[in-house]
Amino acid sequence: MTEVQAGFDWDDRYLLGHAAMDDTHREFVTLVDALLKAPDAELEQALAAFAAHAVAHFEQEDAWMKGTDFPAADCHIDEHAKVLASVREVQQELAAGNHDIVRELAHALMDWFPGHADYMDSALALWMVKRSHGGAPLVFRRDTAKG
Repeated sequence: MTEVQAGFDWDDRYLLGHAAMDDTHREFVTLVDALLKAPDAELEQALAAFAAHAVAHFEQEDAWMKGTDFPAADCHIDEHAKVLASVREVQQELAAGNHDIVRELAHALMDWFPGHADYMDSALALWMVKRSHGGAPLVFRRDTAKG
């Protein structure tokens, strides 16, 4: 049995100023955290929950991009497809008894998500808010430096 890992915690630096996207990203972080912390006996359920979330999450963002003629849609949609392909491969490996690969996926997602959100999703959020409201999104973050 693999030792349970340290988690993936939400941080306000992931906020993009688009409420629906921010809510989905909070759920993403929670589900990746569950992949890291789940005991082996619960990994299949945790991975299934993450996979269902990822499909819905990426389909929603893909629809926003297509519906608003987002200029960088192709690259962004391709990145989503690659993540989903990795999730499917990990599901197959888990079914064959490889528990460690689920945590490897979770670590990869933990490394991938901040950059994806900072660059790709922030551009999409800005694009959508600008088109709908004529300006940039407002983002309020907690000051975590204060004690």
